[in-house]
Amino acid sequence: MMAENEVNEEDLELEDYRDDEEQVFIKTHEKINQDLCGEVIKLEQGYVELRLTTTPEMVADEVGLIHGGFIFSSADYAAMLAVNERNVVLVASDCQFLSPVKFHDEVNFVARVRHKEGRKRNVHVEAFVLDIKVFEGEFKTVVTERHVLKLKLLDDEDKASGTRPEEKE
Repeated sequence: MMAENEVNEEDLELEDYRDDEEQVFIKTHEKINQDLCGEVIKLEQGYVELRLTTTPEMVADEVGLIHGGFIFSSADYAAMLAVNERNVVLVASDCQFLSPVKFHDEVNFVARVRHKEGRKRNVHVEAFVLDIKVFEGEFKTVVTERHVLKLKLLDDEDKASGTRPEEKE
C-alpha cells in the first residue's frame, strides 16, 4: 500500500480537488448498504478509504470464495465516494481481479480521483487483503445535472412510441 503522505504523479489535479481544512460529508449513495459495499474509514475531497468485511451472504461456493460482484460493487462505491458529488454515475470501468478473496477476509479499498475535466472524473481504485493487492481498476464517472433517473434522455413522445429520435426520418 502507498504511504498516506506519498504523492503519486498520476493523481492529476488532485491537490486542486482537495480542501483538507474542511470536513467532508458523504453527498452521494447515502442509502447504500455499507455491510455489502464497505464501511467508510476515511473521506476527503478526491479520496476515500473503505473496508469491506466479508459475510456469509457473499460466499459463492463451499470453499468460501467471495463472489467478485461484491468486490466490484465496493470498488464502484469507493469511486463514487472519491468523486462525492450528488449525481455521480459510473459510465465505464477497466478492472482486474488480481487475487481471490475468501470468507472472513477484510478488504481495504483506496480510491483517488486522478483526473477532472468538466463533468468527467477518472478514479483509480485499489483493494488489498492485508498487503496483497486483490483488485485494481480505473473508473470513468460523470456528474450529471440531475439524478440519472430524472434526466430527460428521450422526449416524451419517443418514450411512448418506443422509437428513438434518429429512427423518425
